[in-house]
Amino acid sequence: MGKIIAIANQKGGVGKTTTTVNLAAALGVLEKRVLVIDADPQANATSGLGMDSDSNQAGSYQLLEHTLPAEETIVKTSSPNVDLIPAHIDLVAIEIELVDKDEREYMLKKAVAELGERYEYILIDCAPSLGLLTLNALTAADSVIIPIQCEYYALEGLGKLLNTIKSVQRIHNPDLDIEGMLLTMYDSRLRLSNQVVEEVKKHFGDMVFETIIQRNVRLGEAPSYGESIIKYDASSKGAANYLNMAHELLQKNRQTV
Repeated sequence: MGKIIAIANQKGGVGKTTTTVNLAAALGVLEKRVLVIDADPQANATSGLGMDSDSNQAGSYQLLEHTLPAEETIVKTSSPNVDLIPAHIDLVAIEIELVDKDEREYMLKKAVAELGERYEYILIDCAPSLGLLTLNALTAADSVIIPIQCEYYALEGLGKLLNTIKSVQRIHNPDLDIEGMLLTMYDSRLRLSNQVVEEVKKHFGDMVFETIIQRNVRLGEAPSYGESIIKYDASSKGAANYLNMAHELLQKNRQTV
C-alpha cells in the first residue's frame, strides 16, 4: 500500500486544497503514482483538478458508504500520474448517514485498502472541521500534513487539531504520524509573516517543513481554470514552491523507509 497522507486543519482558508492539488501534481510530475481523495463537501479539490463537481459521477460519497468499490469511483485527471476520487454536494449528508453504522470511523480505511499497491501516494483533502469525515481521513492515513497560514490567527485552533490527532492515535490509529506543518500564504514584505514563521518554528522545530509556500497571484488563478499550478504556470513561484515541497516530502520518506 502506498503512503496515505491527510491534509487537515479545521480552519478554513489555510491552503488545504491548494496544497492537496498542487502537491499531487508536483509528485505526479516527479513520476509518482498519486491518488487524490476529495473528502470535503465543498469539492474544491475536484474542481481544482478540472472535474465537474455537479456531475453524477460516483465519488467519495459512494466510497464512504461502501456502495461501490474504490476502483469504480476513480477518475483520471489531466495532471500526469494523478487520479481523483471526486466529491459532490451529497457528501454533506454522510456524517448523518454514518452515525449509526458500526465502526463508522473506519469506513474510508476499509475502502482504500482495496487499492493495494496501485498508488505510491494517496492524498486526502479534508473538510474544514473535525467531524466524522476528517476522523475517517485521520483513521485511514499514515500521516497528516497541517497547512498553517502566515497570518495573525495562525496558531489559533492548532491545539484543538493536535488534541484530535492525539485522540485518533490513542483510539483509532496508533500509527498516525504528523508528516509536518506547512507554512502557507507567506509574504516576505510583511513583518507579521516573518513573526509567524519564527513562532511556528520555535514551537514545533523539526515538525515544520523547510519549504514555505509564498503568496502568489498565479497560484490563486489556477483553480478557476481547473488546473494545478504546475500545468497553469510551471515557471511561477507557486509551482517552484510545490515542486520543492514534493522533493522535501520524498526525501523525508526515503530517510524514514
